[in-house]
Amino acid sequence: MINSKVFFQGLKSLKGSKSPAIPLAACFVALGALLKDAGFNLQQSAASSLFTYALPGQLVMAESLLVGASLVNIFIAVWLVNFRLYPMTVSLFPLLEHNSQPKWKYYLSCHFLAVTSWLIAKDTYKKINKKHRIDFWIGIGIGTWTTAILMTMAGYLSADYLNKDMLIGLAIVNPVYFFCMMIGAMKDLSVSISVVAGTILGPLIYLISAEWALLFAGLISGTAAFLFGEKNGK
Repeated sequence: MINSKVFFQGLKSLKGSKSPAIPLAACFVALGALLKDAGFNLQQSAASSLFTYALPGQLVMAESLLVGASLVNIFIAVWLVNFRLYPMTVSLFPLLEHNSQPKWKYYLSCHFLAVTSWLIAKDTYKKINKKHRIDFWIGIGIGTWTTAILMTMAGYLSADYLNKDMLIGLAIVNPVYFFCMMIGAMKDLSVSISVVAGTILGPLIYLISAEWALLFAGLISGTAAFLFGEKNGK
């Protein structure tokens, strides 16, 4: 069973002015409005966040539907976009693993993985008894997941009151929050290299290829940071 005390401890980590649930909510409000414009009804929009819970993948799905892409192409596009969650899973779940916990908790709670919940777990897991870390993670995950579903519905219902500029602003709140969190984690030299190099390379590569700038900036800076860390043990 889930340890309720630790579960609610994870849930309460979403409280406060610095809560990652705030930028997450802003992004999913924008998503709800976009899904309405794409022709989804309220139930379909809520189900998108309920079953997918990956905002970039949901955006790709909506935009692909708008341009009339086939289901196969949509599936491949969403799969490629969401592949970013794989290294996050690999880096997080060994920290939560404990032999006394049943495997179903790990399989089920993989669904809750997102940048927001990953950041909270990585920042606070050491404060939690290793035996109950998965319960703490489930608390975080259910909190952020529920926020995403409710805010998708809120965005759908308020779509008529949001103009294009407002939607763009809401959509970029979470990436900006993530960037600020990474800057705050720059005590590690490898992280500093990845953030600084990515910040510099992104705009430079954009001048050459707007479509591939983000991918190549991330690949080059991340690889450089990883190799530096492997070589220097940092």
